[in-house]
Amino acid sequence: MTASFDAMRQRMWHKSVPNGGPELVLWDFDRFRGAHPVKHKSCSTHAVRVLVLSLATVLAACSADDEFVADLEPVETDNVEGVAESGDEITATYPAGTTARTTASLNLRSTASTSGRVITVMPSGARVTLVTGRPQGGWYQVRYDGDEGWAFGNYLSASGATGGTPPPSGPTTDPGTSDFTGQRARAVASVGFSYWWGYSKLDMRGPDVVGAGSCSGGCPSCSHSGNYGADCSGFVSKVWQVPSWNVMDRYTGNQYTTDSFRNTTGGGAWSQINRSSARPGDALVYRSGGRGHIVWIMSGDPWGSPEVIEARGCSYGIRRNNRSFGSEYVAVRRR
Repeated sequence: MTASFDAMRQRMWHKSVPNGGPELVLWDFDRFRGAHPVKHKSCSTHAVRVLVLSLATVLAACSADDEFVADLEPVETDNVEGVAESGDEITATYPAGTTARTTASLNLRSTASTSGRVITVMPSGARVTLVTGRPQGGWYQVRYDGDEGWAFGNYLSASGATGGTPPPSGPTTDPGTSDFTGQRARAVASVGFSYWWGYSKLDMRGPDVVGAGSCSGGCPSCSHSGNYGADCSGFVSKVWQVPSWNVMDRYTGNQYTTDSFRNTTGGGAWSQINRSSARPGDALVYRSGGRGHIVWIMSGDPWGSPEVIEARGCSYGIRRNNRSFGSEYVAVRRR
């Protein structure tokens, strides 16, 4: 069992707290499948409180190879499946110091992005303080239990907004695909970035923070400046995260084209569906005579004038708008 206890010690986090007393964070192995760390503080002395674990509990947390099971990783609630946003983009501004509550177990991250380091996991119902009250791409800077970081606003509930649209009060019925929450967050954060023919790199913090980039000329002979942007296929690839490693802020040449989305399944990553069945999170795509376009559906009737987000072209950039699409467009769904 030596290897097991060594592995357990590696799972401990140590830090200093304001009064100088040490803080010891251990995984609660009785609830390890929920992957929630439990903090045990010593607030009045310099002694570390010892948490005694039964042998049976330790054994339950270990595999046959004396390694901790993969379930002990921080949860990814800010990109959770089965929970969806409702309403419009999260843009509400609150007075600094406003108290909010988490509506689900939620990661506190080092930056306003799912690529940010997980500082801790805040349990559902936890009280947090909004540091500035002004969101960045749907993320709020918050303070929780002495730690400061960023939390996704869709899972925060607060009152007293001074402008914009407040975060929803809690999880709602999924309006579309099983990963609609993550897709919507990525799509909305992309609005305002430039069009970048053949390439894609975006950022959850939005163009106002990292720079939109710019496109000039007529594509495919257009020119691009700056570090961020995407064309229509690159944008949908980022929103759908296909391939799975294609995260927002990873610079890449496009892995797929409109021909890929129209005439293949991406190795099983998506499939064509009846357009009348299209719903939020799906895409509309056409490809004909070497030309094509693809848009991501936010809401509305796919045969009417749905609300979409799209990398519309060099002079438009990535836009959120309502418009109609001809019968040449077919619907595809992320699997």
